[in-house]
Amino acid sequence: MVDSTQVRVATAPTDKSHEKVKKHIKITEINYRRNTDSDYTEKIQKLDKNFSYDRDSQHYWSNPELSLFYGTPLYEQASSAQKLALNHLYWATQYNQTAATEANTVLYNQVTGGVFAAVGGYGTLCQELDLETDQERHHIHAFHTISYKTKKALLGQAAFNAPGKSKGIKNGAAKSGQKSQLFSFDGRFDGHSESIAEFRDSTFRFITNKVMLKHQANYYSHYLQQLDQKGELIPAQTTGLLGQIAPRSFLQFFTLNCGSSPFLACMFYLTRFMANMLLKNYEYDYVQYHRELEKKGEFIPAATAVSLNHLLDESFHTTTSQLIALEVYRDFPNPTAYEKLVANTTIYRAQKVGLSGLSGAIPGICRSDDAFMMPLYKLLQSPVFDLSAPEALQWMETGLCQEHQGFHVNLQYHQRLLAELQRMFEGIDYLWGVNREMQLMASGGSVNTAIAQNSKAFARFSRSLAQSD
Repeated sequence: MVDSTQVRVATAPTDKSHEKVKKHIKITEINYRRNTDSDYTEKIQKLDKNFSYDRDSQHYWSNPELSLFYGTPLYEQASSAQKLALNHLYWATQYNQTAATEANTVLYNQVTGGVFAAVGGYGTLCQELDLETDQERHHIHAFHTISYKTKKALLGQAAFNAPGKSKGIKNGAAKSGQKSQLFSFDGRFDGHSESIAEFRDSTFRFITNKVMLKHQANYYSHYLQQLDQKGELIPAQTTGLLGQIAPRSFLQFFTLNCGSSPFLACMFYLTRFMANMLLKNYEYDYVQYHRELEKKGEFIPAATAVSLNHLLDESFHTTTSQLIALEVYRDFPNPTAYEKLVANTTIYRAQKVGLSGLSGAIPGICRSDDAFMMPLYKLLQSPVFDLSAPEALQWMETGLCQEHQGFHVNLQYHQRLLAELQRMFEGIDYLWGVNREMQLMASGGSVNTAIAQNSKAFARFSRSLAQSD
């Protein structure tokens, strides 16, 4: 049973070691000043406004390694034009998902910033979070613009049809539970007005504010207070890395907890750091490619330039994530058993859903291809390949269910990210061992395991298509 009585009221940062507090506040001030003085967001806006796929279509946007189906038998037999398309679609796919994850940041920066404002003493940190929120909105717009124009040019309407509407896919397959995440552009906050949603909202508020965190009422997020005054329900963002770890109702519960506890507000930045590093794990390759082109005086595609400026912009955001996750949380009393449970459950689910496998078709993705079966099937039947249904299934099976170079390339990305996260988490004493050591992620670093998981998922997917005929 969770002990909800071991609660100490959070205090201003001056109650802790003055030297340590002064250090992280000083770093925050430097980070905010440098972020304010930078112009990376403005460069991204300009690239967004002027993007033309026709102008960039004949150039690789990265080294070929960052391409859909890289290292598979399909890739080896693809034409030069198809390889270019796979390189461009990889960027569009990854940054579409990045946009969804940054929508998480837009919401939770405001929720947690409201907590830090209520605590007091974190003025510059709140300013930095507001600045990052504004920057994220511009990032999201640029990612959507480039992704949309790229997919529209290469895939046509098939990129935007719901599952069950594109060539060779009938409604029965759409009911198989496969989500078209590869081609998704949904970064909206999800909301419901039904009575059941209102009941859940009031229940979550009672559990959180009246039972588990009742002694921390003074730190209830200003942002959530404003929503309460408007009569709006607890917000939850249901796409991106964080949005995939639980059903919407539990994400609402997570939002309320992050907006009611200074410790849990800080814990969110541990998940944000995971997202930062997942992106950086492959985005750095775009930066290296940009520098190589620049050194040679060669043409630099707009998407490549966006990646460079985004990594530079995100360097300030990553510093914020680290400071809050590793230092600011120590300003507050030790977490209660309840707070530890919420924190560890969140990190555990993030590992399980987003980091516990290997993709055979998408480099830099640390999860199996189960969720990507339908969009990959659609891709193979799109104008890029124009395959029949049997041909598409055959190439999917060889690419997802048989060993090839692509799996081993992705394993390198997996191991690099795993080492970085383990280094980050090793000193965080409130984490369970399974989270501190990233054990679920480590267990997913196996090509044989990935092939076995994909084989089962592919069999289910094939059966769902057959049942729809």
